[in-house]
Parts: sequence; structure tokens; C-alpha cells
Amino acid sequence: MDWSNKRVLITGGASFIGSHLVDMLIEKSAKIRVIDNLSSGKLENIKRYIEDKRIEFIYGDLLDYNIAKEATRNIELIFHLAADHGGRGYVDLHQVACATNLILDGNLFRAAYENKVEKVVFASSGCVYPNYLQMDTEKEIYLKEEMVGPPYDADNMYGWAKLMAELALKFYCKEKGLKGVSCRYFTVYGERGKEDHAVIAMIARAFIKQDPFVVWGDGNQIRNWTYVKDIVEGTILAAEKIDDGSAINLGTMERTKVIDAVKEIIKYRGYNPKIELHPEMPTGPLNRVADNSLAKKLLNWEPKVKFIEGLHRTADWYFSTKDPNEVTQILDSKLTER
Repeated sequence: MDWSNKRVLITGGASFIGSHLVDMLIEKSAKIRVIDNLSSGKLENIKRYIEDKRIEFIYGDLLDYNIAKEATRNIELIFHLAADHGGRGYVDLHQVACATNLILDGNLFRAAYENKVEKVVFASSGCVYPNYLQMDTEKEIYLKEEMVGPPYDADNMYGWAKLMAELALKFYCKEKGLKGVSCRYFTVYGERGKEDHAVIAMIARAFIKQDPFVVWGDGNQIRNWTYVKDIVEGTILAAEKIDDGSAINLGTMERTKVIDAVKEIIKYRGYNPKIELHPEMPTGPLNRVADNSLAKKLLNWEPKVKFIEGLHRTADWYFSTKDPNEVTQILDSKLTER
């Protein structure tokens, strides 16, 4: 696909992942419009592009259909990343807030269709996968795209809303001729990430040299943390190569225990705290790892950055840009808020 001057809308484009997508599409000379209500995103992530007039920025909330209709006008392709979301503490404790995504996604898809947008690329989530498949840490489980199906058992209201949006987009493609693809992101981390997600939370605790070092759960939860630039590259490839509204996993197949990640970041920070486990805190599924074989086949994509390398890169960014006194003051509230 030739991205030069392609009219692209990125919803949630001031956010963690969204701003990295802006970076990569700027390099490809796309003509970019961003809409964000800045409830989670930060204008500083894309401020230089706005000031240089390299992107158009709309401050607005897609829960208002009129705003969705205006944002999608004269657009060829949409990357839909906007959502009410957060880390494990947020999605467990804010079910009503996450339910608003049902409205937001519906508005966006309808506006895209009415404005004759060619294609929608939807940022979905590993949270659409059935919980019952992900509870045994003794099994080496890799979640395949076809495992999302009856009986459905999505992860909290956030997961259900993502699942409903996937299905809605698929039927817009089937019944209305819209092109689309759903990208299932798995535990994304990297520079510009926030403390409500596990990797940044670990880095923040190490940054302030927390002792005892608090770990939610028993530490044996298994994740496949995937570096943000790998996710963005996969998203763009999905935009280029999949049109039928189907879903595809974007995630590494590295299996990492929470406790092992904790020990690595403590070692990297250079101190030796007591580790304090809190199994009563939100932990989510115990064994969530993607199978990315379909992405390899259809997109010729797989993650390039190994977790240890990405963790160190992210820690270096965090340590060099944050103030320890400020992090100490805000960390507890950030763990469960946006």
C-alpha cells in the first residue's frame, strides 16, 4: 500500500499506542488526522506534529455521534484505537466506564460507513479470549484466533465490548461492503506507557526503589508482553493485507512469568528489596499468551524485540524522564485509574 498522502484518521492518537502509530505513519507520509478526548492520551505525545502542522488534531469525544461523523469526513482509512480502558486494576474495577465502548465503537463504525470510509482497522484485545482457557499455569497454552467462539467468556466488560465491536465490524464488512480488520493486541508495553499497566507499574516501583516491592497475585501469572513498535508495525501490515473484517493476533509467543519480570527489573535497577505478594489484588487470567502463526502467514510479521531488551529500553526511558517524588505520590492511584 502506498501511504503517501493517504487520508488517515487515528482515534485515540495521542495515547500510548496511538502516538507510536502516528510516528510510523508520519514516516510513511500519510495525511493524518487525530481525534482524542485526552482522558488517557497526552497531547505532548504528538504536540510537535501539531505545531509543525504535519497532522490535524481534533479534541473531541466519540461518544457524541456528531463528533464521530465530523471526524470521519473525507477519510480513506481509520485506525480505531480510542477506548475507555486501562490496566488490570482499571478493567476489574470500572465496568460501567468500559461499557461505554459499546456506544463509542458503534458510533465510529456507523459514521465510517455513512461517510464512505474505505476501511477500518480496529484495535481489539486478548481480552476477547475465553477466560476458562487461561486459568491453568501448568499448561503451555497459545491462544489461536478460532478459539474465540461459543461458548464466549470474555474478560470483564472491557473484553465483552471488544468482542462485540469485532463482530459488528465483521458484519459491516459482510453486509455493507466496508473493509476492515481487528487486531488483537496482547499486553503491550514500551515508551510512553502508563503506570496502570503491569510492566510500567513494575518499572515505577523499581524506579522509586519500593521496599517491600509489591506484586499483585502470586507472581506465577504468565503473560506475553509485546513491545509497542512491534505492535504498530503489525497493525499497519494488517491494514495493508486484510480486508474481510476478520481478527488476527498481534503478540509475542514468549512466555514470561510476572515474578520473573519483577526480578529482572529489580536487578536492572540495582537493588535488592523484599518481594511482597498480594494474591487478593486483581490479576486477571493466569495464562495468556498468543499464537501468532496466522500473522506470520498472512502478514509476514512477528515481533522483533525480545522481552528483556524491550524491558530495558522501557526502563531507560522511564528512569530518564520521570521524577521519583512525583511517582511516589501518584503511583497508588495510577495503578487503578487511567
